[in-house]
Amino acid sequence: MSMSMTMVFFTSTTTPLYSNAWTPSTTGQYAGTCIFLIALAVMLRLLLALKPMFETRLWKDGISRSCPEHGHRRTRWAINPAVGRATLELVVAGVGYLLMLAVMTMNVGYFLSVLAGLWLGTFVLGGWASDTLYAHH
Repeated sequence: MSMSMTMVFFTSTTTPLYSNAWTPSTTGQYAGTCIFLIALAVMLRLLLALKPMFETRLWKDGISRSCPEHGHRRTRWAINPAVGRATLELVVAGVGYLLMLAVMTMNVGYFLSVLAGLWLGTFVLGGWASDTLYAHH
């Protein structure tokens, strides 16, 4: 059984990203691809940092009502917050999987670009993300 995918890290400036149509052929195109991956990783950190703001300002659950038998307030399910949360989670998962696929190419430049983007996003937006469950993931 022959496998065409390299199973060790390597350096190449012509590694396809996501499809054969996105294959850098020059050093400048490779640098642009790495910059794209950095920006995508920063975007992931931004989405995770914005989640608490969306929760408190946009997605307040439906009408609260008392639940005497349990001694606390219950919140009715509402479609708008549910759609917003589900959409955000879909986008976060999609961006995360795109970053994972870039790392799975085993290209050192792509791998370091993803790490650099995550570091940069956390460095710049870390204060915003400290309230989320994702702050340390």
